[in-house]
Amino acid sequence: MKSNPTPPRWAHWLLRQLHPNNTLEEVEGDLDELYAYWHGRAGKTQATLHYVLNVISVLPPFVRRRKQAQQLYEHVSPLHPTMIRNYLKIAWRNLTKNKVYSFINISGLATGMAVTIMIGLWVYDELSFDRQTKHYDRIAQLWQFVTFDVEKTSYNSLPIPLAQELRSKYPDFELVSLASFDRTAVLASGENRFTKTGNYVEPDFLPMMSVKMLVGTYRGLTDVNSILLSAATAKNLFGTADPINKLIKLDNKVNVRVTGVYEDFPQNSSFKATLFLAPWRLLMAINENARGQLDQWDSNGFPIYVQLKNGVSADQASARIKDIRMKRENPPPYKPEFFLHPMSKWHLYSDFKNGVNTGGLIQFVWLFGVIGVFVLLLACINFMNLSTARSEKRAKEVGIRKAVGSLREQLISQFFAESLLVTGLAFVLALVLVQLSLPLFNTIADKEVQILWFSPVFWLIGLGFTLLTGLIAASYPALYLSSFQPIKVLKGTIKMGRFAAIPRKVLVVFQFAVSITLIIGTIIVLRQIEFAKDRPVGYSRSKLVEVRINTPELVGQYNPLRTDLLNTGAVANMSESDKPLTADYGGTTNISWPGKTPDMHPLIIANLITHDFGKTIDWQLTTGRDFSRAFTTDSSAMILNESALKLMGLTRPLGTLIKQSGREYRVIGIVKDIINGNPFEAIKPSFFVLDYRNVNIITLKLAPQVPTSQALEKVAEVFKKYNPAAPFEYTFVDDEYGKKFGRETRIGNLAMIFAAFAIFISCLGIFGLASFMAEQRTKEIGVRKVLGASVMNLWGLLSRDFIVLILISVGIATPIAWYFLNSWLQNYTYRTTIVWWVFALTGAGTLLLTLLTVSFQSVRAALMNPVKSLRSE
Repeated sequence: MKSNPTPPRWAHWLLRQLHPNNTLEEVEGDLDELYAYWHGRAGKTQATLHYVLNVISVLPPFVRRRKQAQQLYEHVSPLHPTMIRNYLKIAWRNLTKNKVYSFINISGLATGMAVTIMIGLWVYDELSFDRQTKHYDRIAQLWQFVTFDVEKTSYNSLPIPLAQELRSKYPDFELVSLASFDRTAVLASGENRFTKTGNYVEPDFLPMMSVKMLVGTYRGLTDVNSILLSAATAKNLFGTADPINKLIKLDNKVNVRVTGVYEDFPQNSSFKATLFLAPWRLLMAINENARGQLDQWDSNGFPIYVQLKNGVSADQASARIKDIRMKRENPPPYKPEFFLHPMSKWHLYSDFKNGVNTGGLIQFVWLFGVIGVFVLLLACINFMNLSTARSEKRAKEVGIRKAVGSLREQLISQFFAESLLVTGLAFVLALVLVQLSLPLFNTIADKEVQILWFSPVFWLIGLGFTLLTGLIAASYPALYLSSFQPIKVLKGTIKMGRFAAIPRKVLVVFQFAVSITLIIGTIIVLRQIEFAKDRPVGYSRSKLVEVRINTPELVGQYNPLRTDLLNTGAVANMSESDKPLTADYGGTTNISWPGKTPDMHPLIIANLITHDFGKTIDWQLTTGRDFSRAFTTDSSAMILNESALKLMGLTRPLGTLIKQSGREYRVIGIVKDIINGNPFEAIKPSFFVLDYRNVNIITLKLAPQVPTSQALEKVAEVFKKYNPAAPFEYTFVDDEYGKKFGRETRIGNLAMIFAAFAIFISCLGIFGLASFMAEQRTKEIGVRKVLGASVMNLWGLLSRDFIVLILISVGIATPIAWYFLNSWLQNYTYRTTIVWWVFALTGAGTLLLTLLTVSFQSVRAALMNPVKSLRSE
């Protein structure tokens, strides 16, 4: 039989490369028929000439004019309402037809979208911190860099005279306000008594911070004996009654008149804990220590806030005020450099190192933002993998559609419609999951975020988020499935080939590499927290309770109060100090010792304590003795911690004379370092001296044999006797110490949750792929069973590929995780080590979880009756 003549290969190749795909098959067939006609009528040469000319006529740009001239009918746009309705109808049928794969796709995408939405709400809350303030972009807080040794250290405590200096000599500032740090005070009205946290501020603070007055005006703080209450505090004290002009007893010292009520600061505000505002002049009137700093340029004890004039940047103003102190008389040796820290950086960029802003919480905002994107990608990968894996099932559908005239863009639109339907359903389910999860999420993250149901911006972002997710998830399947050639599909000659599964395997490796990296990161973060928690603190936190001395009734009552407390049998010991055990403020550079060089200006923390302090907290003396009432000379005695001893380089410290603020002290003992500050950092040099006048904290050691609740009841009765006008409020030292790990603990818990979701989504995808592979190889499994294969053989056959993929994922994730975690740990002076078993345990756990996921389908397929599987084929 004579074969049909074929046109020249080079011309045929040129046609395939340059002609548009949507009409290639039709044009190719027509030209082949014309070539055969001319070949039979005029010979090969004429046929080749006609073929080449015809090929050129259907190449760009001629093809566009030819299409317009010869188009016999109008193709319906893929975006026509009828076509969209048809796409959605077919998409719904496919969803209901393949319920298992639809469930995996929708639940996986919903989980990924829910995680991304929660992360998005968290990130939004972090980025919107303090933005409710009207002049947010022009407000700043003064800070200073000081050089104690070699490195610069940053502080936000400033001298009081600096505020007036800025007002009078620097025109860059529109408003300037001195303020106190957060202070607790007892507010009493009649029988209602509450301990609240608030600030003493100058009048400019109110308009500067956009305080929203519900009752009263900003002039409410002009009277020295006035006070502004938050709405919550006013309700606590007065219920529904009008609080204006009502009198309040403040710390049982002075009566103040309520002149206004302001709206509570929101949760994402730097002043969220401010429940009352009192005049700055009132603090000067009632606090002797603050009053003594009024004209002291080297007493740094208070924050200063400023509002810049329009057109003035924080950097410009900082350059002008930098050397204010150093230009005055008797500049201090620690060389203070003042600068402005803008409100936009208070929350997220609060870390400084050696005079440089090194970031802060912003690194976690970026981290969780990236995690959210990756978790969503993992869910999209499930959709891609399952869609392409089932391509053979839909190949015939694609072939028939193309044969009856469907264009490739119409097929692509069909697959995108299916994806958008899935992502639309997943988005609705994700919102439900987020709403149900928010209470737990807020508890873990210490937030009050909510879904912004009534925000048009939220819904626009949600719509764009859904469309983007649908486009990402459908991009590869749509382009892949729509590229099938109808002739090969309908003839049954299309083969996926040995490399067809490579993209799916790459995506699976990516999924598990991300998941494993997150798991390793979570373990290291938790190990770092536990490592710091296990660090010796230098004292016993067990049953230690602190009570703040807020009212004058407790001042000067040390001995009788201690006697009454010990007589209850509920208290083992009692002492007083100038600061809580978990605080490390109150440093001095005005200290000298034998051998100190003139260029040394270290900051040493001063701790003012009473007798019995060491016994109460159970500190650990390494040499020397504790303070004792048996030695009257102990009023001029000093105890150093190990860090101070190391700094001073004293080989025989006992008996050494140390001069501090013009007074000589003799060293009588050395104690082990006590962790007062950041448990992840080096302990600061400290000294302890006796001082009964400047104490603010009462520390109690509860009796170990008495239940805590009963002990506190007895203690409360004693305090009520001495201080009847104030409520008995206390804190456990152990709880306060635990708060130092708050940020890291929240980050670790959130990372653990997100890692769990990531591995869940990945395993969901593996489950779907395993189900498909088992279904696809039903006949092979049946034949192998007939030939004698055991269940274990078949399980190994179906699981082998997944084991290899997980091992590759572990190999990729391990160096990536080590690199980033090692860099993160460098931020901590006191840090854990990255050990090999974390990577091994994570890899083994992931492999085991994957095998359990795959085994369900593998064993189920292996146990199937071969007669049924072969008959079904």
